[in-house]
Amino acid sequence: MSETAIQEVLSFWFDELTPRRWFAKDEALDREIALRFSSLLEAARQGELWQWRLSAKGRLAEILVLDQFSRNIHRDTPASFAQDPQALVLAQEAVANGTDRRLDASHKVFLYMPYMHSESLLVHDEALRLFDQSGLEENLRHERRHRDIIARFGRYPHRNAILGRESTPEEIVFLQEPGSSF
Repeated sequence: MSETAIQEVLSFWFDELTPRRWFAKDEALDREIALRFSSLLEAARQGELWQWRLSAKGRLAEILVLDQFSRNIHRDTPASFAQDPQALVLAQEAVANGTDRRLDASHKVFLYMPYMHSESLLVHDEALRLFDQSGLEENLRHERRHRDIIARFGRYPHRNAILGRESTPEEIVFLQEPGSSF
């Protein structure tokens, strides 16, 4: 896996896609990502992209593959969240060694995204600190919403059906509210 593959991931995500498409549910986009990047996701899942971590952009690309592409490739299945712990560890290492400081704000958002996807309140407390910087104000607002859900329920209720978890009565009521799912 080469520098070319790293650049392909970054160019696809940041140049070919518009920010509006990053979080849209789009079957055509899901198929395109699966076609182009399934083999990279499998390599990342197997830990075969460790050399990517030698550069800030390589680490970011690996996190994108594990954290974002997995959600597209495996949409609405438990596999969409299966790489979350691995992506979070990569992001935590990047923060610990200062790699995040070598990225611009638009890239930091996705380096930090595994924190937002976590179902740990402790991790969300750290996410509040990370997103509280210039250029990330909108993401900080989203992180606060995510953290509030984790503080209230200890998990994301909108994942329950996909992960085969039983929803509590309070979660069922919450899921009927506008904007309760991401």
